[in-house]
Amino acid sequence: MSTTERTEDNSVILEVRNLVTHFPVRSGVVKAVDDVSFTLQRGKTLCIVGESGSGKSVTARSILQIVDAPGRIVSGAMILQREDGTTTDLASLNPRGKAIRQVRGRDIAMIFQEPMSSLSPVHTVGEQIMEVLRLHLKMDKAQARARCIELLGQVEIPKPDEAIDRYTFEFSGGMRQRVMIAMALACNPHILIADEPTTALDVTTQAEIIDLIRRLQNDHGMAVIFITHDMGVVAEIADDVLVMFRGKVMEHGPVDQIFHAPKDDYTRMLIGSVLRLEEKAEIRLKRPPLDTTVEPVMTVKNLSMHFGNTLAVNDVSLHVLPGETLGIVGESGSGKTTMGRCLLRVYQPTAGEISYRRADGSMVDLVRADDGLLKDCRKEIRMIFQDPVGSLNPRMTVSQIIGEPLLVNHLCMGHELEERVVDLMEQVGLNPDWRERYPHAFSGGQRQRIGIARAIALNPRVVVADEATSALDVSLRSQMLDLMMNLQDKLNLSYVFISHDIGVIRYMCDRVAVMYKGKVVETGTTDQVCNEPEHPYTKALLSAIPRPDPRARNMHNRHRYKA
Repeated sequence: MSTTERTEDNSVILEVRNLVTHFPVRSGVVKAVDDVSFTLQRGKTLCIVGESGSGKSVTARSILQIVDAPGRIVSGAMILQREDGTTTDLASLNPRGKAIRQVRGRDIAMIFQEPMSSLSPVHTVGEQIMEVLRLHLKMDKAQARARCIELLGQVEIPKPDEAIDRYTFEFSGGMRQRVMIAMALACNPHILIADEPTTALDVTTQAEIIDLIRRLQNDHGMAVIFITHDMGVVAEIADDVLVMFRGKVMEHGPVDQIFHAPKDDYTRMLIGSVLRLEEKAEIRLKRPPLDTTVEPVMTVKNLSMHFGNTLAVNDVSLHVLPGETLGIVGESGSGKTTMGRCLLRVYQPTAGEISYRRADGSMVDLVRADDGLLKDCRKEIRMIFQDPVGSLNPRMTVSQIIGEPLLVNHLCMGHELEERVVDLMEQVGLNPDWRERYPHAFSGGQRQRIGIARAIALNPRVVVADEATSALDVSLRSQMLDLMMNLQDKLNLSYVFISHDIGVIRYMCDRVAVMYKGKVVETGTTDQVCNEPEHPYTKALLSAIPRPDPRARNMHNRHRYKA
């Protein structure tokens, strides 16, 4: 349905004027939202975009007066225009008062970024939604239950009459997000604020959630504030876009203008970063063609990994050539990470073999290698983990973290170790003067560089990178991938690059294997798989990716795959 069909009433429902939200800290004040102004029209979608720390989420939380302490709204106005003609300045209301509580859920509802931490683990999903209905609409228990089943049906949760009595942990990430949407829509709000509602989801699940929000918006005539750092999603759904950086509005305008005639340098940089990932990396284009006649550095045959009755990896065969980047792509639950961990024998595979060719030409089956041989091989096969926060010890300095593999393997110590750490930090673009700092003092991108430095400390031959850039902003993503490719050329590394982001795979990988429910369903060169996919699942995966161009909206016509 087009934007003009969505609603006849394009009047302003919310006007934010000169909003300022501060967080007092020991060293002064963090201006999280700094003089932000915008208007939201009935039935329209406003996307707020920017990198981590730009103030997007704090702006949304300020509207509902749910800013985490010690943050507070310092000045500004947020005028809510009700359908009966009355207005309320939300900024003037007591954050704990009755007036703002009546607005929350009824006039303005919010879907939070992480459904697992926003939903109660000890109450059924039905109890949580029914509480909203009984509180705001004064329904009795039977009415609330009937309405709850209707809402779960609206958000396309299968068997809603059974799902109502299930707990959060019994749902997948996508289904939890649907429960959040059902809860947000319980009282038919006029404004829906969605804070990064698809960030943790696969592209196919993301496409379903976006379709769902769009359909419900059309049905209910809601205005939507959609917060995201994904410019593809913005291009697909936005009517207007607000670009934020360090608490300030850099640019505000219709979606077509923002993408095709951006006025601000920061907006141009954001869009340029996204468009770079639509193409092959320049570093790859300059390389000579990969020699496919050489013996593989690693060959996987009929690999299986079972967890009880679950076939996490099911009869997978593939190979990795010296100096090659093999991409492994698929949705959550497809077995990508499990397979990556089997390659390092973090998990003991149930069946199959992993033949690794060592630097001296000898062959080792990693599945059957004893502890001593496995330890030797792990010097040559290293891993970069998905979460740069969780994989770094918060009690160790950067110098200790990067130097640990060298120390554990008795390769160097003392002054020699320090020199090697300095060299590794310079290789990954970190200032060696920071080596006595702890991980919390670094940004997400810098932490990921620390993880890469640790992985290459032992001069490995194969690096398994598990979603190594998924936690990063788009502007950092291409930087990190370029860094990894430069290191690959310098150290002659082979990468097994695990990702659910086809853009990243297209940018970086030579070949790609597509996984679905534990099996490899398609393998080929990146160009072949991305441009001429053969398997229907690969077609579904590619067609669900939102293009960063509002003139090429086509996600609603995407290919769907059901095995």
